[in-house]
Amino acid sequence: MRTHSAKPTEVQKKWFLIDAEGIVLGRMAAIVVGLLRGKHKTMYTPHIDTGDHVVIINAEKIKLTGKKVEQRVFYWHSGYAGGIKEHTPKRTLAGKFPERLVERAIERMMPKDSPLARAQMKKLKVYAGAAHPHEAQTPEVIDLASRNRKNKP
Repeated sequence: MRTHSAKPTEVQKKWFLIDAEGIVLGRMAAIVVGLLRGKHKTMYTPHIDTGDHVVIINAEKIKLTGKKVEQRVFYWHSGYAGGIKEHTPKRTLAGKFPERLVERAIERMMPKDSPLARAQMKKLKVYAGAAHPHEAQTPEVIDLASRNRKNKP
């Protein structure tokens, strides 16, 4: 038996829609990474982009378990002396771009620093509200709320 290696022309790309309202962030991010990379397909090949497009709506209503909303702190440095900055997920969700919390969680689960991972991340569309401009692609709805009892309150 021979191992099949997918070619870029053979890949059929689908669109998926995920409603993030009340969904636990880490659980959703792990599933989305699998969809973006194409690991749910039988033709998965590590060096070929076999993944699908994913649209996430209601990113501002994502849920973090425990006290992560207030206790988790993200740091970055401006490059200048005394330039360390920090913020919490609570501040991000209350800010101007709450969808960045979801984008960063998914980005951190992707393979690091590769052109393939950057191309796969371009297939992720995250929106803070319920509206999105991808109705023409007729995305297939994935119900993540029913997969785990921790997802919906």
